[in-house]
Parts: sequence; C-alpha cells; structure tokens
Amino acid sequence: MKPKNLKEVLSMPAIEAAPLLLGWTLVRQTPKGVVKLKIVETEAYHQDDEASHSFKWRTARTAPMFETGGRLYVYFTYGMHYCINIVVGSAGVGEAVLLRAAEPLSGIEIMKKNRGIADIKNLANGPAKLAQALGIRNTALSGTILNKSSIYLQQPEMIVSPDDIVAGPRIGIKNAVDKPWRFYIKDNPSVSKL
Repeated sequence: MKPKNLKEVLSMPAIEAAPLLLGWTLVRQTPKGVVKLKIVETEAYHQDDEASHSFKWRTARTAPMFETGGRLYVYFTYGMHYCINIVVGSAGVGEAVLLRAAEPLSGIEIMKKNRGIADIKNLANGPAKLAQALGIRNTALSGTILNKSSIYLQQPEMIVSPDDIVAGPRIGIKNAVDKPWRFYIKDNPSVSKL
C-alpha cells in the first residue's frame, strides 16, 4: 500500500501523524553534502498534553507549534542539546511530532563528523543525537517551512505495516507518562530504547 501524501499527514493531529511519519526519509542539505535518514521513532505532543511545550500557553519559543502543520519546531533542552519536531495539525492548535530516532541511509561520513563518533548505530538513535547528526546546532530552523528549508521529507515507497509499529509510553518526560504516544519500528536497531 502506498503511503498518504505529506500534506495529508501534516494536516493530521499529532497522535495520528506520529506513526505515519515512520519510514519517511528525512533529508538535510548541508554545505558538506546531503544527509538522509529513515525516521524510525517518533513521539506525539499536543497542547492539552501536560508534557507538551505548548501546554496551556503559547510563547515566543513555542509559536511554531501553533502554526499550520508543515513547519519545524527546534528547541534547546537541558542546557546542551537540540531536538527537532515536525509541526502537524491545524493553525492555532499547538501540536508537533518529536523525531526521536532515525536510521542513517546516506551522508554517513558527514553525520560521523557532525557527531564526532564512528559507530553508525549510535549516530541518530536519540533526539539530540539526531539533531547533531543533521548538523543542527541552534534554533535557527525553528518556524521554517519543511520542504522549503534545508530539511525536507521524501515519501517512502511503501508504508510501514501497522504490525511493525510499536506504541508505548514516551521517554524522558515527567508529566503524562502514561500516554502511549511513542511510536517506533519494531526490531529496528536505530531505535533509541527498546
């Protein structure tokens, strides 16, 4: 079965879009070359969700989350890491899909240099590692339109079978830990935590 088109996926609520983004190819054009990774793990966040940055209010930092689906939301966390999200849904509703992990496909030498490691398995198997592998070192891309910036998505030839998608609790949060809004491709070695 062919996957839904990107515009359709990006217009969906985060809880629906997050599993559908699994298998899509994330592409970053850098001065060093092109980097490609297959998205293998995501998490959904919504403004009614206590774990979401958009919970209860909109700030200058979270403003991209309230735009129409298809923008990037990049944030700095723990005083040392950047994480990348894809904004989804309707304008005015703060929701996004966190890209938790991805499988390196090409541009691997660039990713190794960006990360300062040689181990392919650990290049992008976590949200901060993924941002580093992509060469994201600030929030400058936050709010930019996906596919009109240096980052875009390529549609997979086939969707990931629902039988190969695992849903479970999100990782590294203190609130709303019971929501099964983390999705990953079963048995993929690039998933952050099994």
